[in-house]
Amino acid sequence: MEKIIQLPINQADIDKLNIGDFVYLEGILYTARDASHSKMVELLNNNKPLPFEIKGQSIYYMGPSPTPTHLPCGSAGPTTSSRMDVYTPRLLEEGLRVMIGKGDRSQLVADSIKKNHAVYFGTIGGAGAYLGQCIKKMECIAFDELGAEAVYKLHIEKFPAIVLLK
Repeated sequence: MEKIIQLPINQADIDKLNIGDFVYLEGILYTARDASHSKMVELLNNNKPLPFEIKGQSIYYMGPSPTPTHLPCGSAGPTTSSRMDVYTPRLLEEGLRVMIGKGDRSQLVADSIKKNHAVYFGTIGGAGAYLGQCIKKMECIAFDELGAEAVYKLHIEKFPAIVLLK
């Protein structure tokens, strides 16, 4: 039986997940990589609002490739998650609930995920073209000067993921 998780996620859905569960994610997802994470934490440290309400939201560590004219998104494979580890605990404290990427996380991040009742999903490295097909709409919402590292709002359907940490 397919397990479909709606984003933004609610705490009851997080509580039902087990490490190793394969799920499909659907709904709203934001992208952010190193540079946009740095800018977001800087905004928080200066008591300024983020470009989107982070409480309860999900971030995919991804920078889209150029978009073909007939598609909403090009290739959309995950970025190595550990590159965001220095920023992640601060965002989790602000209410971020889901992170999606590839690879290991530091012990500090693993502890912060548990403390903040969040979840880290892994998705398929090397399958960017397939993952791009799961994105039905994409719009840049912040830091457009960063190009592929800007923050994008995605509408996704049947996006495959595996629970790695919670």
